[in-house]
Amino acid sequence: MKKSAGAVNRSSTKKGTPPSATAPSEGWYEKLYYMLLGSIPFSLILIDRALRVVSANRNFLEKARRSEVNTIGAPIREVFPSAILEFTRLEVKVRGVFDTGLPLHGAQMTYRAPGIPTRIYYYTVVPVKSGNVVEHAMLVMDDITEKVQLSKKARMIERHLASVVESANDLVVSTDAEGRIVSWNTAAERISGYRADEVRGQLLGELCASAQRDDLTAIIRRLAKGNAVKFQELNLAARSGRLVPVDWSCSPIRDDSGKVSGVVAVGRDLSERRAFEERLYQSEKLAALGVMAGGIAHELRNPLSVGFSAAQFLQAPSRDPAFQQECVGKILDGIQRASTIIENLLRFARPAPSNQVESVNLVALARETAGLLAPRTKLEKVKVREDYENASVLISGNASLLQQVLMNLILNACQAMPTGGDIVIAVRREAAEAVVCVSDTGCGIPTSHLSKVFDPFFTTQPVGKGTGLGLSICYTIVKQHGGVIEVDSEEGRGSTLTVRLPLADIRGEG
Repeated sequence: MKKSAGAVNRSSTKKGTPPSATAPSEGWYEKLYYMLLGSIPFSLILIDRALRVVSANRNFLEKARRSEVNTIGAPIREVFPSAILEFTRLEVKVRGVFDTGLPLHGAQMTYRAPGIPTRIYYYTVVPVKSGNVVEHAMLVMDDITEKVQLSKKARMIERHLASVVESANDLVVSTDAEGRIVSWNTAAERISGYRADEVRGQLLGELCASAQRDDLTAIIRRLAKGNAVKFQELNLAARSGRLVPVDWSCSPIRDDSGKVSGVVAVGRDLSERRAFEERLYQSEKLAALGVMAGGIAHELRNPLSVGFSAAQFLQAPSRDPAFQQECVGKILDGIQRASTIIENLLRFARPAPSNQVESVNLVALARETAGLLAPRTKLEKVKVREDYENASVLISGNASLLQQVLMNLILNACQAMPTGGDIVIAVRREAAEAVVCVSDTGCGIPTSHLSKVFDPFFTTQPVGKGTGLGLSICYTIVKQHGGVIEVDSEEGRGSTLTVRLPLADIRGEG
């Protein structure tokens, strides 16, 4: 007789045991059995020795889309598609469980039936014994379809990520928490010359230039502690012996608990960029040399032309002493001007050595320079305002050279205001720096010219009004003193040139 879904032989009380008034009834046990069987998240089928289905739980019936009427009592050959039975040899395996009394360890089954979505199960066959006799075999089927799909998706993502890493032009390296290499992509092999199997397990720091190994080791230690690390350029020692400049970006790899388990390092080969920068630098030097040569030729041509003409007049017979004296004066003026140009050029190319290093009070130096130029600024209708926050700001340097810088900055400001204006000279301290600012309300500098103002012989002044060496000389002197010079300008509103120099000693300044 067929039993209902999930039915098995009902349990009965032991012989000789009187039923207790408080003991659950037989119907209660049966109800509990059906509740448990229906709530189990696996598909369960109980099979007798004739390989017929004795019981099937709700999970199996719903997923197989079968009714219990067509399932209970039917041979498993009618319950499962023949293709599945042939592929899994399920009947043979169930008979083996009846014969040996041993459970069948799990295997995978793909359940395909007409009109039913493909499901993947992990199944086991467990013997159900009465004493030493196997009366039934229980087929337990765990639906792992979603798990398999997720696994496939995860493998697809892994393959995609691996493909991205392998096809990247940058080095992509992963290490453990101690910095030992775990993965080494194709770009790393190409740039370094080392195969992945050659470097795996080796400390990444050992592949850096010897002078920088400690730097990379320190980076990995900071990452292992969870600290952030900025981009850092370190040289990679290639198999060929060449040092490859690499810009490294390192990030920690964390496990499920948040603990740092490794490091991923992405490195960009800067060799091509460095070569391009070198070519650009050489191009800029040649361009600057061309400008310099043109400037020299232009500036020397005028006094030489005047002197040449005056010398020709002197060769001609003349009895006018005044005219002859004028010609001599023109020649001397031309020679003096040419000499000044050459002297400035030499000062730019080979600045005077700052042997006479002394303690220089920039406030006093600024006051003195402003006083020396007062007649000229007054003549050109320029008002000069001095702004000094401290009585003294001391640096170590050459007072004469630094005064030349101040004079050039003030004179440049005057030239930017041909109809008059205002100049502010400010000296202050900022942290460990002495700051000197010269601001004007002149015509300003076009944005396209800002990057050229310190180039030799670059000038926006009309012909004969300037050689274009003033700011170049200032740049050289300031750099010689370990400082920097900056320009900030807005066309039509004025400019500010700022000199920053290291302080010598801030003690005792008021």
